[in-house]
Amino acid sequence: MMAADGIIALATLGLALLSAMGAMRIWHVYAIMMLRALGSTFHWPAMQASTSLMVPKEQLSRVAGLNQTLSGALNIAAPTLGALLISLLPLHGVLAIDVSTALLAILPLIWVRIPQPERTVTSDGQAGPKASLWQDVLEGLRYVLGWPGLFWVGIVAILVNLLLNPAFALVPLFVMKHLGGQALQLGWMESAWGFGIVLGGLILSAWGGFRRRVMTALMGVAGLGLGTLLVGLTPRGTLWPALVGTFLAGMMYPIANGPVFAIVQATVAPQMQGRVLTLMGSAAAAASPLGLLIAGPVADLLGVSAWFLMGGAACLLAGLAGFFVPTIMHIENHAVSPSLGEHTASSAADTEAKQSG
Repeated sequence: MMAADGIIALATLGLALLSAMGAMRIWHVYAIMMLRALGSTFHWPAMQASTSLMVPKEQLSRVAGLNQTLSGALNIAAPTLGALLISLLPLHGVLAIDVSTALLAILPLIWVRIPQPERTVTSDGQAGPKASLWQDVLEGLRYVLGWPGLFWVGIVAILVNLLLNPAFALVPLFVMKHLGGQALQLGWMESAWGFGIVLGGLILSAWGGFRRRVMTALMGVAGLGLGTLLVGLTPRGTLWPALVGTFLAGMMYPIANGPVFAIVQATVAPQMQGRVLTLMGSAAAAASPLGLLIAGPVADLLGVSAWFLMGGAACLLAGLAGFFVPTIMHIENHAVSPSLGEHTASSAADTEAKQSG
């Protein structure tokens, strides 16, 4: 995490220096954004895997809800704060603030003790040989493919990213062409999404979700689809149904995401969590640009609201269908060997007893 944040800070510092010297070009921005994304790719799975080593399993959903609340609050505050800063400071001054916040993220990690997962040992008691990056990727892939419930949860995550991320990327066009609105109406839509995320995260952190976390996640996916469908059904020139749908989708977003993270953190072997989270996150993220490639022509051909209708209906059906798929519903009924990462089926009663213990 420290190395990843350090890379992000150095990349941003380089862009700030180029801006201060008047030498910044558009390709510099693309290159720096790629480096920042690379750093985030390493930081996020490490943070999620570390959470499961420090937080009791029965509290993982609440912690995930709190994280989603903070993310939603940032979605509300960051654009306004960014606009204020860019009006007061030159671009390189704003980037310098970003560098300083990265340092604030790195320094506490010097003193925070994060327990480490057990390493695989050989029969003679020695640590096993260090695997290559490619071997780690293959091991993570075999782990996911060998666990049908985890595999299908990953498929649902890919489907959500494929259908819904493009939908909300089309919000500015939807506001302008379908609702006949301008920047003010777009701001209301963005605020509805952000406030929905904050409320959903607070609900999840206070409630903790159903005993079976997967039920909470599936309810969230269905609610996310329902909210998106309501946006697509909004009559032309009428803003309030779109605001209600956006707020509902935002509220269900952390309720869908938080329990999935908690499931992985509670059931996947600690030494495999980083690989599994990276694999699932990369696959889900790769679906977004693919969805955008499809959504653009569909919006041109059928109208902007068509993608909201199709994406919302598909996610609603996927969330409801998950309740009838045994491999998904029983994903938490597994005991995982902490040293070898092997799957063994266990009864629901055994699983719940371990969680409550």
